[in-house]
Amino acid sequence: MKNKHASAADVVACRDLLRCGSRSFYAASFLLPQRFRDPAMALYAFCRIADDAIDCVGDDPLLQAAALEMLHDRLDRIYAGQPTDDPADRALADVVVEFAMPKRLLEALLEGFEWDAQGRRYEDISGIYAYSARVAGTVGAMMAALMGARSEELVARACDLGVAMQITNICRDVGEDARNGRLYLPREWMRDAGIDPDAWLENPVFNEALASVVRRMLQTADTLYQLSDAGIAGLPMGCRAGINAARYLYAEIGRQVERQGLDSISKRAVVPAPRKLQLLGPILGKAILPSRYVAAPALEETRFLVDAVVAATPQPKKDSALGGTGGRVMWVLELFEQLEERERAISLR
Repeated sequence: MKNKHASAADVVACRDLLRCGSRSFYAASFLLPQRFRDPAMALYAFCRIADDAIDCVGDDPLLQAAALEMLHDRLDRIYAGQPTDDPADRALADVVVEFAMPKRLLEALLEGFEWDAQGRRYEDISGIYAYSARVAGTVGAMMAALMGARSEELVARACDLGVAMQITNICRDVGEDARNGRLYLPREWMRDAGIDPDAWLENPVFNEALASVVRRMLQTADTLYQLSDAGIAGLPMGCRAGINAARYLYAEIGRQVERQGLDSISKRAVVPAPRKLQLLGPILGKAILPSRYVAAPALEETRFLVDAVVAATPQPKKDSALGGTGGRVMWVLELFEQLEERERAISLR
């Protein structure tokens, strides 16, 4: 693979793309340490371009297939060290090399877009998990890999966070998706509530039966958000506040859906700016300390993402000549980090 391809102008182009097309992530990125900020923007820029490439061709199956083929070709060239003449592709090629980013993660993201193009039906929650793993769990896994949180446990929790966020999106967008002929609620759960999914999709209306399905989905997301907390506490110290802020702001969308009576058909839940600020103050001022927790296995549907990151993780070289000095230095640095966090936590009380 060749050396770095991206220039400073390429990185600026990625920032500009996200400033216009992904404002929430663009703002959140400034909460990340500088060494992770630009690589994260490169990842998100490619994801944004891929999503837009599918959306802009509409519902034409041939055009969708051509767009997906083009994206796979771009991805192949990125991993071959010969990216197309595009700022996002050159920037991502750098990230791939520098952070040993598994290709399987980006391939899975494109699979999720392909499932949308196919109009895939989701009968049960496992199907929703599988879809969410591809369109959002992949992003969690990529961010974990970027930050060096590459153990099975930490990647599993990053995937939990991505899946939880996607389920929150689904609950927020029930009406909008239905009007576009799409349904991401588990059909099995709808039938359990006495709703015929196909008949409802023809005439999407809100009622108490639908509310029970949305409530059940939000409860599922909340369980995953809670699992993700242990993963956030395991991130590098400088990354924790930003990711924790994203976690709570997204979960708050679910709370807003609840405040609207679980009706996401006639209106779209939007968290007001004052409420966001009210949430962010305590989150950003709080030291997030590693804690003991009962390890939970990865969701079966995200296991392939976890395995991909772990398999691609470079093994550290042992410093046998110095008797493992490098390992002891890292241990001391981690100890100092934890001590600083505890001191900060005490000072904030």
